[in-house]
Amino acid sequence: MRNKDYPNDELLINARKPEGNLGSELIDDMNENHEALCKWSLGHLDMTGDDVILDIGCGGGVNVERFLKMTSDKVFGVDYSQLSVERSIDLNLSSIEEERCEIIRASVSELPFEDRSFDIVTAFETVYFWPDFVNDLKEIGRVLKDDGIIFIANEALPNEDDERQKHIVELLDMKIYSQDELERSLREAGFSTIKSFVKESKDSFTGDDADWICVIARN
Repeated sequence: MRNKDYPNDELLINARKPEGNLGSELIDDMNENHEALCKWSLGHLDMTGDDVILDIGCGGGVNVERFLKMTSDKVFGVDYSQLSVERSIDLNLSSIEEERCEIIRASVSELPFEDRSFDIVTAFETVYFWPDFVNDLKEIGRVLKDDGIIFIANEALPNEDDERQKHIVELLDMKIYSQDELERSLREAGFSTIKSFVKESKDSFTGDDADWICVIARN
């Protein structure tokens, strides 16, 4: 799977909002190819074992499934793609039936939750597409409990010399944030005690050199 021509644009365009058969195919690819990023980044996150967790941009639901094994409390997922919501529900159906999990179609800009609902809010490979980054971070701050944690994990940092990255940014109308931009935006949104971790690695699709980053901040 790892070559510079994969995935093609027709498939990749679904990264913004998966739809149809190609969207389902991309969800499968992301579930597999982002596994290493998730394991590395979550190694930096301290959890108590009874946290209430929200995963924004839950995609195929694998991280919701992962969190259900890491906490005894409830796990929520939101995505604005109907297909992603359906795939997440299918994967976590038994936990939903046990009322330990909820998957909801919603936008990060208007989360359908009460103030101070969550201990941890996570965002894996999704902030690139948020419509109003600072205000969306403020919306997350609203639903976090006092001293709650926001956790962001991305598989890319800006690289002006990477023509493939430039093409993808234009194709998907996305924004790849630098470490400084992430930290500055979190401070502007009211977060504090910000910690960032960067790892030299490979792009999960192309195999090209790429820097992974995770950022953890408190409300």
